[in-house]
Amino acid sequence: MTTAYTEVEPAFVPVQTRSERPRSFDPDEFGAPSGREVNWKHTPVAQLERLFAPAGENDGVVYDVESGEQFIVAPLAAGDAPRGEIFVPEDVVAAAAWQGTDAAMHVRIPRDEEVAEPVLVTITGQGADKRADAHIVIEAEENSSATVVLRHRGSAQYAQNVEIIARAGSRLTVITVQRWDDDAVHAASHQARVDKDAFLKHFVISFGGGVVRVNPNVELVGTGSEGRLYGLSYADAGQHLESQVYLHHKGAHTTGDVLYKGALQGDGARSVWIGDVLIGPDATGTDSYQANRNLVLTEGARADSIPNLEIQTGDIQGAGHASATGRFDDEQLFYLQARGISEEEARRLVVLGFLSDIVQRLGIPAIEEELLAAIETELAAVNA
Repeated sequence: MTTAYTEVEPAFVPVQTRSERPRSFDPDEFGAPSGREVNWKHTPVAQLERLFAPAGENDGVVYDVESGEQFIVAPLAAGDAPRGEIFVPEDVVAAAAWQGTDAAMHVRIPRDEEVAEPVLVTITGQGADKRADAHIVIEAEENSSATVVLRHRGSAQYAQNVEIIARAGSRLTVITVQRWDDDAVHAASHQARVDKDAFLKHFVISFGGGVVRVNPNVELVGTGSEGRLYGLSYADAGQHLESQVYLHHKGAHTTGDVLYKGALQGDGARSVWIGDVLIGPDATGTDSYQANRNLVLTEGARADSIPNLEIQTGDIQGAGHASATGRFDDEQLFYLQARGISEEEARRLVVLGFLSDIVQRLGIPAIEEELLAAIETELAAVNA
């Protein structure tokens, strides 16, 4: 049974911190990754090759605003504020997506407005041979409140940037759900800034796709800002599901919570989670914690889990990180079976309990029901 591990970086591969990596809007300045770079070494680079240059025709996906149409405002060309207010590409895919997007979708929640129903955008791939780029700006103006959902399905070769701005006093939830077909390739860079007394809850839910890499980068800039980053993945045979999470505490008295959970089953199922938390020198009074937990259900599956924590001030409330990857807890199974529950049903209950912790934090009953049903379907495949 494969469990988590950490590799030692070979001496001939330069280790780059985030501040040392190129930051450019030109894909050529990054060049195509070899797979030996620190931020690419766990990724199947060859399968992302088509995303290293702008799409050209950019016809690989179709966007459908299913609810909240009134909050989709005029699209943004490069140079139109607030596009680029906080976003700077950190890898070649993000740079290609920037250049390949002439008109960025702009979701704007007006100042002081509380939006009860989620803004739901469904992104449907038009075929595994189709290519698309996107840049999406989600802006919550001062003291507003809303939930924005990006739901992905079908198949495509899709490079995506999501720029998230939570202005002072706002409360914003952003949910990205990947329910792609098995031949889809999706690489996304989410960059967010959370201003004074603002709150951001961010979810990455990945259940489908051949290769899905969604990397959130959240900066808690304002005093009293808060970021809660949650993730859920379920990898089947041959799937690669990855998230590299970066949470940067910049302002004083900021609060951060990172929790990603994953399940894996089938030969070649692979998940990658890399969590970086940086508490800057001015982030006094910070309270931060990150954790990743993986449940390996069958032989042949592999989970890589690498937490990192850097603290540049001694004046904090607390900080920590944790990582765990393993099989079923034998004590939990014994407890359930001792009460007359079959082994198959006991395993089902353990997995549901493990994963539903993240599902129930979404706060959208329809999506919660959809994901719980998807988990049940996955579990039925294990027991078949």
